[in-house]
Amino acid sequence: MSQFLFEDTLFDKGCVDIKAIIFDFDGTLADTLPVCFYAFQAVFKDFDNKEVTPDEIKAMFGPSETGIIRENLMDSNHDKAIELYYEKYSEKHQELVFENEKVNELLLFLKREGYKLGIVTGKASRSLHISLDCLNMKDLFDVIITGDDVSIPKPHPEGLNKALAQLNIKNTDAIFLGDSDADILAGKKANVHTIGVQWLPNYQALEFGVQPDQMLSNINEFIQALK
Repeated sequence: MSQFLFEDTLFDKGCVDIKAIIFDFDGTLADTLPVCFYAFQAVFKDFDNKEVTPDEIKAMFGPSETGIIRENLMDSNHDKAIELYYEKYSEKHQELVFENEKVNELLLFLKREGYKLGIVTGKASRSLHISLDCLNMKDLFDVIITGDDVSIPKPHPEGLNKALAQLNIKNTDAIFLGDSDADILAGKKANVHTIGVQWLPNYQALEFGVQPDQMLSNINEFIQALK
């Protein structure tokens, strides 16, 4: 793995020896937001007889899916609602979520180049592994931190700090990519370089309220910069 120089503002310090590249998952590595919305809408309709919009669901993001249901569902039968969520998530995954050739190309390129790869996500472990299995990504990552693995969700940096510790990587040797303000805030609090991405069809932040160190709207831009 060689050092590389990013253009413009990607690295103000110039030549940087990056060893780990850590990603958010939903809206960053996989276009899973449609199936998340579908499963949440089914839960709130079945248990609270309430229609919820994608924007209303996005406003609940932070905790894992189980945390979102426990915190927002009026019906007290949370365990049954959580099971329905996973049932609907799994049932519609193949119909609503597609493998992205460019994302796969990026991950395989990074593995070949010797980077340590990580995921830090607010998703519960169960739903993440459904997605990783469906998208043939399950063996690509050196560390995975889910919403089940932290006591405080993003924008708190706990998840990122755990990932860095498990990788035995300094924060100055890592990049964190995400599609939400919570991702960027977590990255800044962990003192890692942050990249805001809007390269999938569905992502959380149409405009970032917190300025990432770099913005990317095209996966090829990132691959070329690393090359």
